[in-house]
Amino acid sequence: MTFSADSVSLELGENTVLSSVSLKFSPGLVHVVVGPNGAGKSSLLKLFSGDCAPSSGNIKLDLQSLCDHDQSTTAQRIAVLPQQSQLNFPFSVYEVVALGRYPHNTGKIKDDEVVAAVLSAVGGLHLQDRLYTSLSGGEQQRIHLARVLAQVWLPSPQGSRYLLLDEPTAALDLAHQHLILKLAVDMAKQGLGVLSVLHDLNLAAQYADVITLLSEGRVVAQGVPSQVLSVENIQSVYGVNVEIIPHPSQSRFLIISE
Repeated sequence: MTFSADSVSLELGENTVLSSVSLKFSPGLVHVVVGPNGAGKSSLLKLFSGDCAPSSGNIKLDLQSLCDHDQSTTAQRIAVLPQQSQLNFPFSVYEVVALGRYPHNTGKIKDDEVVAAVLSAVGGLHLQDRLYTSLSGGEQQRIHLARVLAQVWLPSPQGSRYLLLDEPTAALDLAHQHLILKLAVDMAKQGLGVLSVLHDLNLAAQYADVITLLSEGRVVAQGVPSQVLSVENIQSVYGVNVEIIPHPSQSRFLIISE
């Protein structure tokens, strides 16, 4: 089972946002999309979420066009954390997270268990009775992540589950950045397919199983982090000189700008 973009292009007015992009991610792996501002990263995620349709090519879920799937069914399998989530109603944190259970019909007892579990996972259980609007930006980001996790926390009889994350570490401090990405890895180990947009190349190198590097709407490189995040690729796409050194405590590497 896979979730794939097959030679997708996206045109908005006279602008070509994506051009013949192919990407496939599978349950059990964390696939990270990186690239400079304007590369088309968020637009690609919107195609996978169904927020917009490609101008050409196809988005396929389990070898079937995404647009041919029933939306109520896909809502039980695909959860999306956008870059910005606007919510100005005076909901409690519990009520916001419980919105993630809306596509399911599992009953209040099970839903309460899931809400408690996902809040605990993002370090937000102590916030459950607070008003969402009283939280800091970083706390709100974690609560929205808990909401989308609640949507795909339990196995679905409809098929494999997928988590789409657009800049999930934005507005988070260093400790919570790593907490969230470790959680993404844990979710993949539980059988979810994770597709995440990240700006921080070192976070991508540390947590991704597969990386796709975009530039000007095109795929520059795709593969394991050590292949994609090479000195040559980074210099070509970002226009900066870097040095790549071994990570002092992991079998990964660090990217240092010169």
